[in-house]
Amino acid sequence: MTDITVLNSKFEDSGKMSTAVALAAENIKGPAVHQVVKATLAGRRQGTHSTKTRAFVSGGGAKPFKQKGTGRARQGTIRSGLMVGGARVFGPLPRDYDQKVNKKVTKVAIQSIIADKLQAGKLIVVDKFESNGKTKEMFKTLNDKGLLPALVVTQEKSDPALRAAKNIERATSLPVEHFSVYAAVKYENLIIEKQALETLLNRLV
Repeated sequence: MTDITVLNSKFEDSGKMSTAVALAAENIKGPAVHQVVKATLAGRRQGTHSTKTRAFVSGGGAKPFKQKGTGRARQGTIRSGLMVGGARVFGPLPRDYDQKVNKKVTKVAIQSIIADKLQAGKLIVVDKFESNGKTKEMFKTLNDKGLLPALVVTQEKSDPALRAAKNIERATSLPVEHFSVYAAVKYENLIIEKQALETLLNRLV
C-alpha cells in the first residue's frame, strides 16, 4: 500500500490517496522505460527517405568504353555506383521504423515512471483542475509554485486545463488515455488529476 499526497485546485494539501500498486524505489525498471521511449521516438520517424539503386537509375544500357586498352578500370554501365551520376550503393529506402513493445513492458514502464516521479517528489496529484483555459493564468500558477517544466494530465479530453497548459513553452498536456511515458520522462514534474492517476494505476492491475 502506497500513500500519495493530494492537493486541491490551489495546490494546497487536501489529504491523501492510497494505492495497492507498488511505487517503491525497487519498482523502478529503467530498461523498460528506455525501451518504451525508444519505441515512441522510432514511431515518430517518417521513413520517407529514398535513394535510387541501380534498379531505378535510367540509362546505362551501353558499355561506356571498351574493356581493355584505356588504362581505366573496366565498367559495364555508366549507372554503376562507381560512376559520377550513377546509383547509390546501399542507400536508404522507404521503411517503417515502428518497434513492437509488449503490453507487459508498457505497464512496467508506466509503473516505473510514476514510482520515479513519486520517489523524487515530482509527482503532484491534484484533486481537480479549475481552469478557464487561459494560458496566462495556468502559467502563473505553475510558475509561482515552481512546477515548470511540467506534464499536465487530466481525466477528460475536453478539460480546459489541457488547452491552457499546451501553450506553455516549458509544459505540455495530455488526457490520461493518451498518457506518454516519453512525455513524462521529458518533463521534470508530472501534474495529474486524482481520477486520472486512478485510471492510470488501474491499467497496471
